[in-house]
Amino acid sequence: MPGPADGSAFFIAFVGLAVVFRLVTLAISIRNEAAMKAVGAVEHGAANSRAIALAHIGFYLAGLAEYLVRPAPFDWVSVTGLAIYAFGAVMLVVVIALLGRFWTVKLIIARDHDLVTHPLFRAVRHPNYYLNILPELVGYAVTLQAWVTLVVGLAIYMVPLTVRIRQEERVMRGTFARY
Repeated sequence: MPGPADGSAFFIAFVGLAVVFRLVTLAISIRNEAAMKAVGAVEHGAANSRAIALAHIGFYLAGLAEYLVRPAPFDWVSVTGLAIYAFGAVMLVVVIALLGRFWTVKLIIARDHDLVTHPLFRAVRHPNYYLNILPELVGYAVTLQAWVTLVVGLAIYMVPLTVRIRQEERVMRGTFARY
């Protein structure tokens, strides 16, 4: 079991802050979803949204469990993972700011939905997935040096994420002629 002299305080603080960060962004998503649905927004792929949520929670729990079973040293690997995680977190903040009231963790299209054409969305088709979620998960696992979680958890996560990307492509093409 990890102890205070081995850097475990850093790892536990990291997991705690990662969870708090995700809960704050979830609150933003819930607020945006409620506002959009109140005026007729439509959700697509609800079952897959639940699968993504379960995969995300499972990934975080698996990484933590792996760390608790096999504590990692605080070293350059953890620092690298933290940098990757931080990049993903910053990109999430950027995506939330760019999408504004249209950002949610679900696939929801508002009646007055605008197509965001910021250069980031032209350069990376799905920045929320490729610049946030994937770096977040990779960074989380690498920080904890949870290698089984990284390989197995990421493979599992990619199933609903791939479905989500395909669903989003279909919905966006059907909603926005300029997409």
